[in-house]
Amino acid sequence: MGMKPELDMTRLPRHIAIIMDGNGRWAEKRGVSHAEGHEAGARSVRAAIEGCRELRRVKVLSLYAFSTENWRRSKTEINALFGLLSKYVRLELENIHKEDIRVTIMGRRDGLPERVRSDLEHCEERTRDNRSMVVNVGINYGGRAEIADAARQLAFEVAAGALRPEDIDPEAFARRLYVPELPDVDLLIRTSGENRLSNFMLWQVSYAEIVSMALLWPDFRKRHLREAIARYQRRQRRFGGR
Repeated sequence: MGMKPELDMTRLPRHIAIIMDGNGRWAEKRGVSHAEGHEAGARSVRAAIEGCRELRRVKVLSLYAFSTENWRRSKTEINALFGLLSKYVRLELENIHKEDIRVTIMGRRDGLPERVRSDLEHCEERTRDNRSMVVNVGINYGGRAEIADAARQLAFEVAAGALRPEDIDPEAFARRLYVPELPDVDLLIRTSGENRLSNFMLWQVSYAEIVSMALLWPDFRKRHLREAIARYQRRQRRFGGR
């Protein structure tokens, strides 16, 4: 792979989001089950979190763990995914807590299996006062669902007389998102060589730099995170100014 890319530590992205794509293809290439592919992908999650934490100035890492569309997968694969998620949370919680990392959950919680929801909410509660970094997990998450839910909340408030329609602006809308305190995404990484947003954080990625990487998610390591950041730093962000 060669030498590590040199990074400008004064220009690190504050919020990195990752579409973790390729667990299934990784498993198929090796003739193993999709569950084993997801297990291998969990090691890459650890690498991404550790890599961001070591850089210090990265304050938020958002991970797309399970989308509203993933319910179309086989029941066996869904159960394996949720089992792995609970296992990962239980194994990693104390390490995450010791690293002063706060965990937030982004998505529709009502549809989750009770054990998964309980484990995730325990993780949120245990880490809620941590300040060094946020790991934001999208589970039963869809960007369109989030926007619809925010619009519904605004409609309820207007109907109740708590909000005037003329007071609805982008800032008011953003305050009704699932995790409104997070800054917009600076860098969006997608593995497996695809270039789609796949309904992930549609509001928050409006001006994100998108880096597509050819490797499958279970092969992702800290050096790939640094490579993506180096590519991000070679770009000039204009935010529509010119």
